Amino acid sequence: MSEKDPKSSQDLTVVVQTLLQQMQDKFQTMSDQIIGRIDEMSTRIDDLEKNISDLMTQAGVEELEEEIKNSETSGTA
Repeated sequence: MSEKDPKSSQDLTVVVQTLLQQMQDKFQTMSDQIIGRIDEMSTRIDDLEKNISDLMTQAGVEELEEEIKNSETSGTA
C-alpha cells in the first residue's frame, strides 16, 4: 500500500492542477467576453448619443432652447 500512496498522490495532484488550469482558462475566456461586450456597449452608447444630438440639431431643439432662454431673461429684466 505504501507503494500506491505516492502514485495516487501524484495522480491527484495532476488532476487538481488540470482542473485549476481549466477553470483559469474558462474564467479568462469569460472575462474577455465580458470586456468585449462592455466595449461594444460603450461604442453603441456613444453612437446613440451622437445620433440624438444630430436629431436635436436637425429638429431645431437647440435653437428653441436658446430662444426660450433669451425670452426668459428679457422678460424678467
